[in-house]
Amino acid sequence: MFYRPVDGHDLPHNPFNALITPRPIGWISTRSAAGEDNLSPYSFFNGAAYVPPQVMFSSTGAKEDVGDTKDNVANIRETGVFCVNVCAADQKDAMNASSATLPRGVDEFTHAGVVKAACSVIDCARVADAPATLECRMTQIIPLKGPSNFVVLGEVVGIHLREDCIVDGKFDATKYVPLARMGYRDYTAVEEVFELIRPDD
Repeated sequence: MFYRPVDGHDLPHNPFNALITPRPIGWISTRSAAGEDNLSPYSFFNGAAYVPPQVMFSSTGAKEDVGDTKDNVANIRETGVFCVNVCAADQKDAMNASSATLPRGVDEFTHAGVVKAACSVIDCARVADAPATLECRMTQIIPLKGPSNFVVLGEVVGIHLREDCIVDGKFDATKYVPLARMGYRDYTAVEEVFELIRPDD
């Protein structure tokens, strides 16, 4: 099968998201200039650079009560900061609850029953029991082709690691089992890990 996205695929469901898997989930928390907290998951998320450490996430779609985007991007425009909370498989229900489309100003932490903690470097709430949290200062918001598509880039200025996830001096993802997005409504829990040595190492 071959298709051009502009022409459509003639399948009952769009296969595009199912081709880029598994995708890590950036559970993004922000705070508006008015002090309202927001928490939402984004599966278009990844690291972008090592030195200085940088991350990116993409937001697609808009809300009528925000304008051309969603609450988190609107908040980042106002404050210039955000958090990436790493999401464990046992947090899947709270993560899913925080994805609900709620009116601007409604606190998804409260809605999803997620306990907050204060950040150390930036003025933002974070998920208290996340395996790790990256405190970030926005460096760029880049509009993409299409309506309400934005890439947010940020420099990581503070990192929280849960103590039980540090084993022999390494952050061990098997201690919390990362949650990742597959296609459609499918997710996966990363439970098998293996090592490969690069030819140049």
